[in-house]
Amino acid sequence: MSYCRVVFFEALDYQNTDQIDVRFNIETLSCLNPEDFRCPISLELMTDPVTVSTGQTYDRSSIQKWFKAGNMICPKTGEKLSKTELVPNTTLKKLIQQFCADNGASLAKSSRQSHDITRTIVPGSPAAAETMKFLSKFIVKRLSFGQSEEIKNKAAYEIRLLAKANIFNRSCLIDAGTIPPLLNLLSSSSNRFVQENSIAALLKLSKHTSGKKVIVEIGGLKSILAVLNSGRSLEAKQTAAATLFYLSSVKGYRRLIGETPEAIPGLVELIKNGTGCGKKNAMVAIFGLILYPGNIKKVLEAGTVPLLVDILASSYKTELITDTLAVLTTLADNNEGTFTILQTSALPVITGLLRSLNSRAGKEHCVSILMSLCINAGEEAIAVLAKHSSLMNSLYSLVTDGTSHASKRARWLIKILQEFHETSSSGLVSGSSSSSVAHERPVHNSSNKIPIHRLCKSLSASTVSFEMATEQKTVTEDAKIDLFEDDDEFEEFEINEEWEDKEEGKDVAQQWEDDWDDDDVNDDFSLQLRRELENNTEKN
Repeated sequence: MSYCRVVFFEALDYQNTDQIDVRFNIETLSCLNPEDFRCPISLELMTDPVTVSTGQTYDRSSIQKWFKAGNMICPKTGEKLSKTELVPNTTLKKLIQQFCADNGASLAKSSRQSHDITRTIVPGSPAAAETMKFLSKFIVKRLSFGQSEEIKNKAAYEIRLLAKANIFNRSCLIDAGTIPPLLNLLSSSSNRFVQENSIAALLKLSKHTSGKKVIVEIGGLKSILAVLNSGRSLEAKQTAAATLFYLSSVKGYRRLIGETPEAIPGLVELIKNGTGCGKKNAMVAIFGLILYPGNIKKVLEAGTVPLLVDILASSYKTELITDTLAVLTTLADNNEGTFTILQTSALPVITGLLRSLNSRAGKEHCVSILMSLCINAGEEAIAVLAKHSSLMNSLYSLVTDGTSHASKRARWLIKILQEFHETSSSGLVSGSSSSSVAHERPVHNSSNKIPIHRLCKSLSASTVSFEMATEQKTVTEDAKIDLFEDDDEFEEFEINEEWEDKEEGKDVAQQWEDDWDDDDVNDDFSLQLRRELENNTEKN
């Protein structure tokens, strides 16, 4: 098959779209909002739209996962579903197919399968290995010396397809030298489709350890940031953000990216004005960057926190809310982050989400944020939380039904809130402690906080020991986490040692299924992965 791609290179995958059988005219498509073609759960274009009993439409694979998880309510409306029967929406499916044909996009057609991770690291046979090496060299020549931009675009498109298949293909393409001409094409072309194919190909190659190194060492970061800030399309911008997420997996690159003036403001702008996919990609890229403490101040100064709070208050997408809470969790662990969060309306929003969210990961982040605010702001924050009468019920619920981390943090909060109420009833708390924290910067001194030794003593008495998100763990080499799945095929995310984790000597090698299309960051930016990133971050 790889050899055939060489033979038919000039015609491959580039049929004239005018020859496609069009059932719906351009006027019909122009009246529709393309965002309606995305599944409300996965935020990707629906390949098999189906309608549930509430009349809402979802991608079949996404809603089936929703049901499998034991959820019997409509994700979008919150209504209880009377039945789980799925009705195919063939009309919408044809509209989506026509939209993709007119815009040069592709839809996943293969069935979802999970693969043995080792199968993608080595070729199927010696012949397959040699063929892939030959194909890589052929494509590099077309990419470097093609006589027209169209030929170079085809080469970039081929790299995009081949690199998403497996790790071995990426390794061959990187070794053949595809990255330098891809970056040249990215920076020199003003064509939207050329830019999209080039940055998507770089995204795939950036998932490989060698790919990250080559991109950064030859100055590719500048070209990627140019697309992030001035890309010809939102798709190109959000793909650039996803590429930054991968580059930020290398500890040393987090500082380099953060010190580049265009990086963090560009990501914040995408959070503000991007699509659902764009917001998510920018969100996880920022999460990767703030694992380096020096970037936290830059993120705060860029006005990120108010945007995150707005997303929490307005979004109905659980995945986006959970990722937003993950970023706030890391920011709240910093004193300046605590102060900035307290200047917004975050507290009532977070306590409300703690009560209403269905996501266990989201609830854990909520309680982690509240705990950090109490530690850093002391009685200033505790006094505000104590006014929320429903908070205790939510915390008690987490103690019994939450994750182990959430349960420990909930017990911690219950303990200090009870202690605060007891102290208040004894008249030992100053009146200033009940003032609003939204207008005053907390004074971080021992007189304004519940003493840490008292907290530790209380926790010890109740046999509760909590682990802070910054706790260091032993790492293991050669761990790989399969974070992404592109067009229904798993891809392996190669973890550098600073992102690795080890539990009782067992390597982390787990696959997460991705509901996103081939250029977007995985929507299941899982709680486990977040914890691994946080646990292995060195703090100043």
